[in-house]
Amino acid sequence: MTLSFPNSARSYDETHRRVRFTGYVGMFEVKCFVTVDVLARGLALRTPAERDYLEAFDKMRATILDAAKHAYNSNPQDTVLLDVSNFR
Repeated sequence: MTLSFPNSARSYDETHRRVRFTGYVGMFEVKCFVTVDVLARGLALRTPAERDYLEAFDKMRATILDAAKHAYNSNPQDTVLLDVSNFR
């Protein structure tokens, strides 16, 4: 089975400086995260806020979901953490 994203919800985790979103493989949940370093690439702000990171996530959603699928397929686990190395 492949990783899918039927739920468009996402949330900002300020403690770990990342955005969380959820994927599913069949009925199993896969927690996915993308670091703010990835999201900040397109931001021209000096001190981005939660809203800015979530908007950046929305603009990059297709690319992020593709990277999450690739990372999961390479190493299936119940958590996927994406950083800048996933977007080269």
